[in-house]
Amino acid sequence: MEARHNKSKQRQAILDVLCASKEHPSAEMIFSALKPDYPSLSLGTVYRNLSFFQQQGLAVSVANVDGNMRYDACTAPHPHLLCRNCRRVTDLVLPDTVSSLYDEAERLWGCKVESYSLTFTGLCPRCREEEPSFL
Repeated sequence: MEARHNKSKQRQAILDVLCASKEHPSAEMIFSALKPDYPSLSLGTVYRNLSFFQQQGLAVSVANVDGNMRYDACTAPHPHLLCRNCRRVTDLVLPDTVSSLYDEAERLWGCKVESYSLTFTGLCPRCREEEPSFL
C-alpha cells in the first residue's frame, strides 16, 4: 500500500511542477526539479505520468526542443514561440485569428477541427536585443 501512496504523491508532485512552470518543461527538467525531494523518483515515472496527464487532458506536448518534448499544463489551444537561441518555449498571446480558421477548414475540406498546435521559431525579446544587427 505504501508504494501506491508514494506513486500518487509523485504523480501529484509532477503535476504541480508542470502547472507551476511557465517554462514548458521537459520530462528531464521536471525530474531534476523533483529528484532532491523524491529520491526514489525515476525519469521513466515522469515520462509515464506526463503521458497519463496527456491522456486525461491535463497536459499537452507543445514543442520538441533538441530531442526533448516540452509540456504545458494549459491545454487550451494557444501558440508558442521557440527561441532558436536560448531554446526557451514561451506562450504567445495573439488575436484569435487561428481558431477562426476552424470553420474555413471545415468548409473547404469537410473535416472537423477540434484543436490546433502552432509553434513559431525565432528569437525571444531578450535574445533579439542581444543579437548584433547587421546593416
